[in-house]
Amino acid sequence: MTASLQVSPSGPTRTASDRERVATRLLRSSERHSYDPVVDLDWDTSLDPTVPAMPLHRMSLYGTRLWETLDDERRVQLSWHEWASITSVGLWFEVILMQGLLRYVYDQNPHQAHAQYGLTEVGDETRHAVMFARIAEQLAPGARYRASPRVHTLGRLFKTLGGGPAFFSATLVAEETLDRLQREMQDDQSILPLCRESSRIHVTEEARHVSYAREAVLRQTPRLGRSALFCHQQVAAIAATIIVDSFVEPAVYTAVGLNSAEAVAQVKASPYHAANRRWMGEKVTGFLREAGMIGGPSTALWRRASLIA
Repeated sequence: MTASLQVSPSGPTRTASDRERVATRLLRSSERHSYDPVVDLDWDTSLDPTVPAMPLHRMSLYGTRLWETLDDERRVQLSWHEWASITSVGLWFEVILMQGLLRYVYDQNPHQAHAQYGLTEVGDETRHAVMFARIAEQLAPGARYRASPRVHTLGRLFKTLGGGPAFFSATLVAEETLDRLQREMQDDQSILPLCRESSRIHVTEEARHVSYAREAVLRQTPRLGRSALFCHQQVAAIAATIIVDSFVEPAVYTAVGLNSAEAVAQVKASPYHAANRRWMGEKVTGFLREAGMIGGPSTALWRRASLIA
């Protein structure tokens, strides 16, 4: 049954026919442009220890006093650990997303393209999680970077209870902040080929995941009453803060001989780091503002997370 037409901050409400059209397009794209990172990436080539894993100017410590104390070798070493941490946290959220998607598809009609694409995305995310795990192990052998125990527990709660626009908004934050960075990395000849090529794979497939989640936000948000919208805005803002705060585990600083507490304090005070966060979140926060998922009291949380100015 088609939902009645309402006006939202982003225009007319999406309908069931809209979601089928989007899902059909995404399924066709998946048929043409899907990868298996296990075979599509060269895992056997040794990594050059003089080449960074990510752009140095996007690293958390860049521009701080501690950054100036590091020679080129330690900066490169830190980039390996930092990217290992980011990919590990990305893997953590991929697992949350897969479970949330499966709970969502559980109530959908499996004969419809919308449900079938949800299952297709779970397959993509499974391969991405394995890819991230293997990259992290190659960059930081023996180091197990992860979200903090408290955040890990909150993630268990979110994947079990999260749903609706808040779930898809948090998904977009995790996907689009990382996507913004990887779009830069996929064309950066100064970083490790493994990181560059894995970024290209992730960007290609995440474009479909972003479209699916954005369609869900635009379709579901206008149906919320005032109090429900307030709750979804708050949950999305809290989840977004936790996600971006978890990307770089403090242990990466210890791995290169730095005092982690001092490093974390300088990162929190760094205007460069705040600017990088806003850059990473620029596209997704713009979309969520227009969709009505950033507004009211939740705006302060997004600002405190340095995701909006």
